[in-house]
Amino acid sequence: MEAAQQILIVDDDTDIREVLRIHLENKGYSVWEAENGKEAVSAVLNNANIDLIILDIMMPGLSGIDACRQIRETSSAPILFLTAKSKESDKTEAYENGGDDYLVKPFSQSELLMKVHSLLRRYVVYKGKTDSGTGNNEIRLQDIIINTQTHTVRRENQKIDLTDTEFQVLMYLVKNKGTAKDAQAIYEGVWNDKFLPSSTNTIMVHILKLRKKLELDFNNPVIIRTIWGKGYQIDEI
Repeated sequence: MEAAQQILIVDDDTDIREVLRIHLENKGYSVWEAENGKEAVSAVLNNANIDLIILDIMMPGLSGIDACRQIRETSSAPILFLTAKSKESDKTEAYENGGDDYLVKPFSQSELLMKVHSLLRRYVVYKGKTDSGTGNNEIRLQDIIINTQTHTVRRENQKIDLTDTEFQVLMYLVKNKGTAKDAQAIYEGVWNDKFLPSSTNTIMVHILKLRKKLELDFNNPVIIRTIWGKGYQIDEI
């Protein structure tokens, strides 16, 4: 029997944690809890099998943003921010510090479960795969090597750490090499969610993060190029 996917809920509000636990356990997920950012970081360090983290932002002590930044040092598991903070600047900060998706309180059960399912589907499909060799598993982008089985990215044997969502955005553009893709196409192709005007900012943040990690000069990108009026493109090699 396949083990239940494991989700860590991080919120200082006991009632919120209880509501989330009920929704998620009813769908067959295994649920862990932490009541602050410090506990969340410790939980991830001690449990490498956590598949998804649902993280509040405003918590005493270590905030959700700071916790996310620390978690990203050891884990690529998707992080869904669940918070009352709804400004675009809040969302941008969350994405810039390693978040994968964002849901504003109060939330509907259906929207929560949709986002959880989408994030887990992208992550769990690849998490257990191991490298069975090189060759067809590798894609070269100039001096960067992408291994599609292990989800690793390297430049001159130096590993480049990408979050799961960053990797999925990169692979979406790789699979569409030579064709410019706008924000809507990328969002719907990677997040598998309805595109909204605010989603454009989500894509811009993730493209910027990828450029900072992949480009030798992210202000003058040559790997992920902007095609004005059309979107973003990785050229055919």
